[in-house]
Amino acid sequence: MTYSSISNPKIKEIAKLKNKKYRDQNKLFLVEGPHLVNEAYKTGYLKEIFVLENSDFKLDIKTNYVTKNVLKYLSNVETPNTVVGICAFKNMSIKGNKLLILDSIQDPGNLGTIIRSSVAFNIDTIIINDKCADIYSDKVIRSSQGMIFKTNIVKQDLYDFISKIKGQIRIYGTKVTGGKDLKTLEKNSDFAIIMGNEGNGVNPKLLDMCDEYLYIPMNKNCESLNVGVATSIILYELTKR
Repeated sequence: MTYSSISNPKIKEIAKLKNKKYRDQNKLFLVEGPHLVNEAYKTGYLKEIFVLENSDFKLDIKTNYVTKNVLKYLSNVETPNTVVGICAFKNMSIKGNKLLILDSIQDPGNLGTIIRSSVAFNIDTIIINDKCADIYSDKVIRSSQGMIFKTNIVKQDLYDFISKIKGQIRIYGTKVTGGKDLKTLEKNSDFAIIMGNEGNGVNPKLLDMCDEYLYIPMNKNCESLNVGVATSIILYELTKR
């Protein structure tokens, strides 16, 4: 069967998943393009796909064919890909001893970049608060290049969470004044690093709970780094052997 009308009840319901409210209600989200759909498929989160008619894209999963206008209706980008997939929310829990705590990272591109770097540098779990961008938004998923399917991301009250792990694991925060040069840091197999909001940094209340502060030495002509870039540098230094 080929869906050719955007007025079809099923197509209208699927399109609602572009809205966070409906994603949260149904515990489902959309991914676009062969790469992201394949990543979702390999990790078991893909439930169903909508493929452009006459496309040769195939997976061993429930497949629906659609016309160009329907695919464009389901898509979040100006030039739609050949396939859109429906995925289930991940059932994630905190595990491991390399933790990344994100305080109100609001830019979807930054959050996606951080997720991607977290996988690259072997972070076990990312803990976010409710002020972070929606991890299932199209921009976060695309920026993560599908790495959202390969990591644990848990939403918690950060103050409560840090209070629980305080004394059990070394907690690092970022601070330009009074911080330790990242390059001089002794390697530690267990750690939690807190990264803060693009404009305001880490909440002072959370910063006060840290055991040690870090900073990235840089040219004095550069006042600061994008949080996605800064996080990537810090994770590399913390986890390299």
